[in-house]
Amino acid sequence: MTELQEFVALLSGEFDNSRQLRELEEEGISDFPAAQRTGTVCNGKIQGLPEGFGGIFLLEESRYTTGGYTRASAHLFLFTQEGESIRLTSYELPRGSDKSSFSYANIGPVQYQELKTSEKFTPAYYTRRGQVWEGGSVSMFSPVLKFTLAQRIGPEGLEVSETMEMNGRRTFGWDRPILYRRREK
Repeated sequence: MTELQEFVALLSGEFDNSRQLRELEEEGISDFPAAQRTGTVCNGKIQGLPEGFGGIFLLEESRYTTGGYTRASAHLFLFTQEGESIRLTSYELPRGSDKSSFSYANIGPVQYQELKTSEKFTPAYYTRRGQVWEGGSVSMFSPVLKFTLAQRIGPEGLEVSETMEMNGRRTFGWDRPILYRRREK
């Protein structure tokens, strides 16, 4: 297995932060989101990949529930090996798709040449430190809207911090990273 395949395997599967929620509840913190995340490799659903294509497409489906409200979204990422780093490039969902309802279950065949990289998202780079990969990026979605991603990815799970700021004021995200653990089947 290549280093890229090992990295994507760490992101593949079903994850949630139920353990973290139990620990926070013991600390008296109840306003943290219940989060679920599913990562599925989807190269097999993408037709017309170039000969010798070395990247891995992963569809990430996320749900955050706070205060009785659930926010769902889907993102299509391409992971590639660049030297000793792994690069995450965000892609737009296929034309006609809705981020809140798009899923691996309903993705039909997608033509590679119709896929478009996200112009707003700055690619994230990850480097290995022992058994853990660390990385992230800062993207300016508009002159006043900033998205910051920081992740630690390892055999124990994922540590994810995502924040959105409008004019320097946080509009999405939490003070602590979300600690995802792989769900047992």
